[in-house]
Amino acid sequence: MDAELSARLSKLLDRVEAFLPPSPRRIDWSRDVAALWQRHPLGGQLLPVAVRDAATLDDLLGVERQKHALLANTRAFLQGLPANHALLWGSRGSGKSSMVRALLNTLAGEGLRLIQVDRHDLAGLPGLVQQLRDQPQRFVVYCDDLSFEANDDAYKALKSVLDGTLTGPPDNVLLYATSNRRHLLPESLSDNQETQLVGDELHHGDAVEEKISLSDRFGLWLAFHPFNQATYLEVCEHWVTRLGSGEDWHAGAREAAIRFATLRGGRSGRAAWQFACQWIGEQRLASQPQA
Repeated sequence: MDAELSARLSKLLDRVEAFLPPSPRRIDWSRDVAALWQRHPLGGQLLPVAVRDAATLDDLLGVERQKHALLANTRAFLQGLPANHALLWGSRGSGKSSMVRALLNTLAGEGLRLIQVDRHDLAGLPGLVQQLRDQPQRFVVYCDDLSFEANDDAYKALKSVLDGTLTGPPDNVLLYATSNRRHLLPESLSDNQETQLVGDELHHGDAVEEKISLSDRFGLWLAFHPFNQATYLEVCEHWVTRLGSGEDWHAGAREAAIRFATLRGGRSGRAAWQFACQWIGEQRLASQPQA
């Protein structure tokens, strides 16, 4: 009987094992500075990842106010001082995600550790935060391109971790998010029809209050807007010089950069980077001897 039960348990374990994620390399936070949080049916796991690039905050131009505010907030956090969760919102390609990555490259030596959580894994966020609570390091938990649909309940996990539980997030964890939407949730005309003017005061309806309440739990809001032409060209010059040399930036490159932005339908840090990649690639190919 024992042998039969053992065989059945062995078969059951073989079936369950197929649903388990592969064992990741164990994270050593004294060496690893970045990780991805991956949720699975039995909880979640941290996967150490290499830093994507070597860009630092000095490489980000045209966003000086945002850069200084986020740097000061993060340095205060690393020193154990009061700091705010941060929401970076605004135009696409304006440097929101790049700023978070550059922040890690700039402050990893001062003890910053970064964990990225996909929006679809936010339900596991409370478990991740609990796992980090007793770690000696200080972590920024980061969600990129964060937004929710009207019937999406995943935001409730984020809302709870930000400011909704009795204990709140631990002192060694901050949440940073980037989004194209300031309020993270879509706002419909019907939502705003509930807004009323009472005396001289504007009172939002319940639906609007619910949607504002999520972004309101981020203490630091940083807005990113499209570049004007002068700033866009300054960023183009920076990346063309960085990827090539100062000789690659001249009147012809400037005219090409303007055409590139016009065809893209906007000026942004992303467009400047993409132009620099295209321009330097074309120039180097043109200078090679023809076969």
